[in-house]
Amino acid sequence: MTREKDEKSERDPAEAPGTQAVDARIAEQIHRLLIGSPVSRALGIELHGLEIDRAVLVLPFKPENVTVEDIVHGGVIAALIDVAGVAAALSGASSETLGGSATSTLSISYLAPARSVPLRAEAMVLRRGRRQVVVDVSVAAGPLAVAKALVTAALF
Repeated sequence: MTREKDEKSERDPAEAPGTQAVDARIAEQIHRLLIGSPVSRALGIELHGLEIDRAVLVLPFKPENVTVEDIVHGGVIAALIDVAGVAAALSGASSETLGGSATSTLSISYLAPARSVPLRAEAMVLRRGRRQVVVDVSVAAGPLAVAKALVTAALF
């Protein structure tokens, strides 16, 4: 990979995301395989925005997703982060060369309990390579930051 191409793959914070539409076949795969998966459906994960290198997902509050009292289980939040991160990673992939994907690393810092509230996950690609995509994911309950994560997705 040349340095010029390498520099273009890094997100410039001043650039507005979504300057190009997501490949329709990739968008369909994201809806079918990620949002339509049994886990996403059981948890109630919804896709609220998709652009190249950005995905926004919402997890409505469900009593089935709590761990203690009314606190959303950390594993449920992790699943939301994973789906959001992979959706963002796939959003800029080429349907011509993509065979599949897998999360290779997931690092989460839980910042506050999410009590009886819907959650919003915003995933932004930090770096896109040919085979690996690093994504920053923020989870919030309204103005309250609930979790911050780094997801690395392998594309094959």
